[in-house]
Amino acid sequence: MDLELTRVDYSVTGITLPCTMELLPSSGPRLSQKVVIGDQEGVLQSFSMKKGEQQMVFKTLPGPAISRVCLGGATGTVKDKIFISKKGEVHGYTKKGKLFLGFDTCLAESIKSMYVEYLKQAVYWHVNASTLLLCGNTVYNQFRDCEDTGSFLSADTINDVIALPGEKTRSLVAVLACADGVLRVLDGVELEAQARAGAPPQGRPSTGPARSTASPVRHEVRVPRAPTALHLAANDGGAAGQNVLFGTEDGRVGLVTVTRNTPPAWRWLVDAERPGAAVSSLHCHDLSGDGDLDLIVGRDDGSVEVFATAALEPGADASQDHDVYRRFTYSCPESVSSVRGGVLGTQGYDEVVVSTYTGLVFGLTTESVDGVASMDSQSVSLSQDARRRLQLLRAELSGLEEKLAVERDRYLAAAEDSDTALSIVPHLNINHKLSLIREEAAYHLSLEAATPIDNVLVQSDVPVDILDVERNSAVVSFSDCEPESDNKVLVTFRCQMNTTRLDVRLRTVEGRAGHLRVYVTPLVAPKCAALRVLYLPPLSLHARAHHQGHGPGPDQDADENQDAADPRPYSLLSLRGPFSLAEVHAWLTACLPDLSDKPPAEPATLCFQNACMSTMLFCSYRKGEADFRSDNVSTISILKDVLSKMATSRSIHVDISCVVHPESGPHALRLMFPVLREQAALHRDLSLLDALRDLDKDALAPKFLAILESEAAIRERVKRHPTYLDRLCGMLTDLFIDHFKFRGVNVKGRVPQLLDTVYKEPLDTLLEALLRLFQEPAALSDSRV
Repeated sequence: MDLELTRVDYSVTGITLPCTMELLPSSGPRLSQKVVIGDQEGVLQSFSMKKGEQQMVFKTLPGPAISRVCLGGATGTVKDKIFISKKGEVHGYTKKGKLFLGFDTCLAESIKSMYVEYLKQAVYWHVNASTLLLCGNTVYNQFRDCEDTGSFLSADTINDVIALPGEKTRSLVAVLACADGVLRVLDGVELEAQARAGAPPQGRPSTGPARSTASPVRHEVRVPRAPTALHLAANDGGAAGQNVLFGTEDGRVGLVTVTRNTPPAWRWLVDAERPGAAVSSLHCHDLSGDGDLDLIVGRDDGSVEVFATAALEPGADASQDHDVYRRFTYSCPESVSSVRGGVLGTQGYDEVVVSTYTGLVFGLTTESVDGVASMDSQSVSLSQDARRRLQLLRAELSGLEEKLAVERDRYLAAAEDSDTALSIVPHLNINHKLSLIREEAAYHLSLEAATPIDNVLVQSDVPVDILDVERNSAVVSFSDCEPESDNKVLVTFRCQMNTTRLDVRLRTVEGRAGHLRVYVTPLVAPKCAALRVLYLPPLSLHARAHHQGHGPGPDQDADENQDAADPRPYSLLSLRGPFSLAEVHAWLTACLPDLSDKPPAEPATLCFQNACMSTMLFCSYRKGEADFRSDNVSTISILKDVLSKMATSRSIHVDISCVVHPESGPHALRLMFPVLREQAALHRDLSLLDALRDLDKDALAPKFLAILESEAAIRERVKRHPTYLDRLCGMLTDLFIDHFKFRGVNVKGRVPQLLDTVYKEPLDTLLEALLRLFQEPAALSDSRV
């Protein structure tokens, strides 16, 4: 059964980060709750709603930005203690706003994620010991009663942290969501034992019993994409406290069961309908009042989704779509920072409370709001309470407009009368994110500001294609770039009124490294712009992967055996020289995306997959040695050129050796051919449309008649990806040249023949014709390199 929810706006705060809003528990079932929210101005405030009006409970003074808000409480009591993190400090407040904790952690990194857990067991010295789990970029720290009890250095950036409920598991088990697509399950007791013994933490999972020299990483759960949000299923982990919900950067939501000693078990995984919408917040609540919990999901693109209760059942099968289905979907023009289910506006009516990036707090309530159900084309009937609220809002709006006019006149008078008056450029908060959409082999750039955006200028010194985005209402203008300038792309987006978010989709070219500069001009006075510089690496279409394209699952050991017996024709690139582990890691960071700036603590092995061709790249490196293995000869060629230039610029002498498999080029061609054939067929159909429109339909063959009938769909697909075929032909040309380059043969003169084959050869024999060009012995008669 689908839900019917109605939006009700409550309040506006400062700019908020993910997971900075909570609902305090109520004293009884379905009673009104209080909202606690922290913003980037350092203000923590709590308010409730009474008869449609905001009732402030407390509000703190401004300070450093609040990065996380959590609730905690002793075992067996109501979790109504409020904990916030600011830079390297943790503060605790009661539900009435009294400060009871001010703790300076003295950590080197600012706190990005936090979780509070109370433990009551014999292994700890104190009963009901409060445990703080704090994470920076790559370091996990745990504190018991403000005493440091251990730390762990993650192999990649930590996006979120959570702990299994101690009253159910009788232990401290932390789960880290890492940017390399791994959920790392840590043994907090082992970390504390190592801290007491002075042993350095290890970074590899252990299969043996916990001891002072064992690894704190009990398990590593590989998920399809980088996890961005964690939450306990049913808000308490289930009956055994072992079920953990996670959301990924491409919008997927899954459920896994993790324990301290047994291997993790997969429950289900829901694929995202819209790739690129990262999950920012998760929560469970019974919205329909039938006793079954619903799963609430908030995303970066502004969408809020509610999943049916079957999705939370531990026995649900991920392969059956009817077990997991959406009951409600809502989209707002701002990214969602937090979602919570509860009762806020009206007692007895459950709702979804949402906070956005700009600080807007609104609810999606099950109550039928007055004036919405009775609206027609001519009039709207409002209740007396609604009319009173409308009058108060109009009076408040008029007062704000008067104050704004007075301050504007004062500013203009000061600027005209005084020669020493200076205009202060305001601080511009721009939330930007560049992520790869693997399904489309394109990048998605999201820009969000706290004030309406006037225009956005995108400039690039490498070729990129700007693609159409359906939800954009901006007017796009392309400017010609002079050949002598460094500009390759210059595009302007003129936004409509009250636009605070802009989405841009673009496609890059591998082999070319450069910078994408984005100038965001908001509607503020004095006129100013914010610059964001984004680096595009030479292997920009490669994304982190776990193994040869197989999806992660419970049987990960079997996947590793498949990796060992992989039949792909790999080419090998080896580097040997007097370089350190940090230096070679910095070189890889400049070549590949999604890599942490911090080098690993030990020899590392990374895996990447090409989003367009599905070829693989394995990187194994340590001090003085680096090996790269790929079934795409163009990837090996790009790495060889880039790494040699970087080593030369650092005056480091390296020995480079290449072993190219003769079937690597034809193998990569077969992988990319389905997409190439689809685009070639699309453009051939487009070229026939104008001629077919002038002919008599009765005389057309069925295949030409089908092309004419699907004209709208063909033009829409070409409009969405106008230059995709040209990019594919460029990749095919590079593959063709690199395939023969390592044989010492120059085939650049045969490129026109290759392109003619793509555009003119019949589709049924296109693959065979291209393979003949890759294997034709006559190519060896061309000039040597």
